[in-house]
Amino acid sequence: MMNFDELKIFLDEKADQYNHPDFIVNDPIQIPHRFSLKQDIEIAGFLTATISWGNRKSIIQSAEKMLDFMGNSPYDFVMNFSGNDLDFIRKKSVHRTFNGEDFAVFLKNLKRIYAENESLENLFLLKENEVNYYHSIERFRNQFLGENVHRSHKHVSSTYKNSAAKRLMMFLRWMVRNDERKVDFGIWKQLSPQFLSVPLDIHTGNISRKLQLISRKQNDWKTVEELDLVLRKMNANDPAKYDFALFGLGISGDFL
Repeated sequence: MMNFDELKIFLDEKADQYNHPDFIVNDPIQIPHRFSLKQDIEIAGFLTATISWGNRKSIIQSAEKMLDFMGNSPYDFVMNFSGNDLDFIRKKSVHRTFNGEDFAVFLKNLKRIYAENESLENLFLLKENEVNYYHSIERFRNQFLGENVHRSHKHVSSTYKNSAAKRLMMFLRWMVRNDERKVDFGIWKQLSPQFLSVPLDIHTGNISRKLQLISRKQNDWKTVEELDLVLRKMNANDPAKYDFALFGLGISGDFL
């Protein structure tokens, strides 16, 4: 088994290998990369991250379907859709259990948020003494979903219920990290990458256990924090860069 220094060298090399523009081609992050307007990137990124479970190819196809519904102009659509537009969308399938009704509610919530905020970044701002996005994600969830309980609530994870919030953490990585590799966007300047965590899913979880980075069996928030402790020792300023290493190793089969 590798010691800490050997493990850091190995993960640094793998992060460097996978954190490359070629990564974009087969990953859902390609969807927001089709835009240049900040709000288009945010909306396309958030909606794509929301449906990011299952096969990556099917995620991309479903995200493209959502873009088609929005005329490939997400921000303009969010700010100007009509009741007829939503009636049309409600009848459509989108991605597995995320249906047209969920999508319509998400669009209404986004319109409300953007009527009051220039950027979704405002909803994720950290407060003094916060060292991760545990509270930030819950604050976003409450503001985004509002007071009306709807079936779409299940598509926005709650860290307060011990969820790893993998999809929101991935969205945060996309928006916050800025290492000039051209994969992540780095358009949210008020949030620091030093407080990001790796989006914990089956791939990153399994590889982390094989490398003995974590011992917990569940992919939950407590495990996110366990992984944070190790990765922040490896890179205190940018621990989420190791998502490329762990995820890349998981899907490539390079490390068994």
